[in-house]
Amino acid sequence: MSADTDQDDRDLKAELASPTAGHVGIPVDAICVGCGRMRVKRATPAEMDQSPQVDPTTLEALDLTSFKHVCHLCRSATWWNPVAVLTGLLESERGEQK
Repeated sequence: MSADTDQDDRDLKAELASPTAGHVGIPVDAICVGCGRMRVKRATPAEMDQSPQVDPTTLEALDLTSFKHVCHLCRSATWWNPVAVLTGLLESERGEQK
């Protein structure tokens, strides 16, 4: 499942722009296993058991494994389960970089 638009009154672009999302990697919508909070996070393909050369636009959330990232609500590094690859945000970023 890929997600390209805002969900449940969330501003996914703003979440991605936040430093809490991370600075490197593919934007994914993920859920913290500690508190259940859903946030946009960045994770590298390798962190999600994918080849570093993978085309992120071909990935589905079911292809990805959990990855460690900071949860500011839990106040620790915890596991996050990807629920969607945010291909729309990824493509808009690529367009801005050109």
